[in-house]
Amino acid sequence: MQIHVVQRGQSLYGIALAFGTTVDAIVSANRIPDPAGLVVGQALVIPITGSYYWVSPGDTLYKIGNRLGVNYRTLAQANRIPVNGVLQVGTRLYVPPRPKRKAEINAYVEPRGGSVSRALTEASREAAPNLTYLAPFSFRIQRDGTLLAPPLGELPAVAQSADVTLMMVVTNLENDQFSDELGRIVLNDPDIQNRLLDNILADAARLGFRDIHFDMEFLRPEDKEAYNAFLEKAAARIHAQGYLISTALAPKTSAGQQGRWYEAHDYAAHGRIVDFVVIMTYEWGYSGGPPQPVSPIGPVRQVLQYAISEIPANKIMMGQNLYGYDWTLPFVPGGPYAKAVSPQAAIALAREANVAISYDYQAQAPHFNYTDSEGKAHTVWFEDARSIQAKFNLLKELGLRGISYWKLGLPFPQNWLLIEENFIVVKK
Repeated sequence: MQIHVVQRGQSLYGIALAFGTTVDAIVSANRIPDPAGLVVGQALVIPITGSYYWVSPGDTLYKIGNRLGVNYRTLAQANRIPVNGVLQVGTRLYVPPRPKRKAEINAYVEPRGGSVSRALTEASREAAPNLTYLAPFSFRIQRDGTLLAPPLGELPAVAQSADVTLMMVVTNLENDQFSDELGRIVLNDPDIQNRLLDNILADAARLGFRDIHFDMEFLRPEDKEAYNAFLEKAAARIHAQGYLISTALAPKTSAGQQGRWYEAHDYAAHGRIVDFVVIMTYEWGYSGGPPQPVSPIGPVRQVLQYAISEIPANKIMMGQNLYGYDWTLPFVPGGPYAKAVSPQAAIALAREANVAISYDYQAQAPHFNYTDSEGKAHTVWFEDARSIQAKFNLLKELGLRGISYWKLGLPFPQNWLLIEENFIVVKK
């Protein structure tokens, strides 16, 4: 599989000819609504076996192999050229498919209102072959230890049909906000904890959940040890029933990082107690903040490098956004919130505005500017095949367990193709 960035003057016909495939195959893989409406700078996934590399000045087979993760002798054999031969600039080399490694893949899905929409059901069904876990968001803890369940609709049947483990996401959300007061009540009252765990296990057995996932955020710093103790108690009961236990963690770069989102999340303790964690490595760029990449590779790497110093790498799932944001300029703190956009919607915006997509190689993120019909300037940061492949490369480099997506329902067909190209998805 090849990632190709559209250059000025290129057509789908010419791109297909260069890679030995068809226009229809590229249109289908990338879900291109108008084959004549390519955007300069748009990243396309070319559905071919292996990929191609064009020789640049100074290249050798050894250098190319190191860059691409392929043995240089394999490159020589595949292209029927001498191992130590001089490469001509511009020569096209065939790169055989790289070996795949096993990975666990999770995706949250967030029904809104009292039912699961048809669109969310179909998005879950489409993603399910490439998922280990499907995580309906969320079962909300009540102050008396009962649970308020989300609508599930056909999601359990979707998971069962694709051998996907249902992840039961348990949160301290009240009025759509994470509540430190609710956390205080639950984490410091043994009777409420016991009632909560009774209800969690009863619902898990009744509904078919096999991983219990605690996403408790904005906790009081003084409740860190209480949260750890609660997880110890929960793990004992959950493991006794044969289920997994996992947690969601804020993106920290040190044990002493300050802030209400961070201080009660003890990486070392979670790494010891639970089966795996999801680290929420996204939202550097967020709806209420200034325009910037949502998950820039540098900060993501910093968080994960700290994480593997406290938690075994095979217990860590990297968080990844399936969306970007469209900011109206100039940005004013407290002003209009940025609008979330899917990668497909971002490309459509660039096409409609007739602007090229740029790529920030330091952040490993695509972006563009445009002016709307009312004359207002906008900046859009989003995800594409290049940015996702950069995260996959980091995941493999650090030896992580897998990746966890927030959230389904935002179309990004290239992501699922690249999962198939890079990983053997674990089914439990």
